[in-house]
Amino acid sequence: MSYVAGQDLGGLRADLGALPLGSVDSAGVAWRLQVLEGWDGAEVRTDMQPREADHGAWAAPGYLGERPITLGGLIEAPDRPALEEAMDRMRAEVGLADTVLTVWESTPKQCLVRQSGRLVMQYQSDRIATYSVLVTAPDPRRYGTVLRQASTALPVSTGGLAPPVTPPVTITATTVVGSLDAANEGSFETRPVFVIDGPVDSPQILAQMPDGSVRFLTYSQSLATGDRLVLDTDAKSVILNGNASRRRFLSTPTGWPVIPAGSSVGVLFRAAFYNSGALLTVQWRPAWK
Repeated sequence: MSYVAGQDLGGLRADLGALPLGSVDSAGVAWRLQVLEGWDGAEVRTDMQPREADHGAWAAPGYLGERPITLGGLIEAPDRPALEEAMDRMRAEVGLADTVLTVWESTPKQCLVRQSGRLVMQYQSDRIATYSVLVTAPDPRRYGTVLRQASTALPVSTGGLAPPVTPPVTITATTVVGSLDAANEGSFETRPVFVIDGPVDSPQILAQMPDGSVRFLTYSQSLATGDRLVLDTDAKSVILNGNASRRRFLSTPTGWPVIPAGSSVGVLFRAAFYNSGALLTVQWRPAWK
């Protein structure tokens, strides 16, 4: 049977790096995806301590663990050389480094995976082979494939009065607030990345949570023109200009902010002094359990 490049084979579809599982690649190789186990749920870490002289147990906080995923199916190639080349490509794509796995559901989702088990490929004929591989996503979340991003400058007031003035007077001024909203339509909390571009003095980020509480991130140093500070709320890292850790200069008295499932968070940007060149960018992806 011959196939057309890009042809959808029906059934499950996923991209493991550059491998189009569930469709036909540019070499005319059909990658059938017949097994997708583990995509439906991550492992769970929990602990129960039996109650002394009583029924039941005391429940400790529970957390999601890693997400092991098994992928399996058939490789169908036009001839033996094309099949061998396709198998070599799978060996190269399934590696110990991070690889993006995208599953094409009605709402496409992705995660970063690494090989965590032996890749098994067996010849069925000179044109067909089976494959099975275990990969694991250390982060259990399934993320939206589109990166969300929004930016804001520092707040500035315009209008008002300049002296001299003669009373009675009416003061009219407009404050342009340095704020934005970040929404997560997924079913699990997601953790944003904040990027601050200088120049800015002692920048502060305020995240107003859906319950009305506010979480503060305050950086005690100044950024010069061209400096970029990246605050990753998942890694709990603070990186200046791509390589220098500045975590010791960041205060998080109320904890790192997250964007809860099905909610939005209002983000405000402030600093010790106004500078028109300062910019805050928030990046995030909706997340599903």
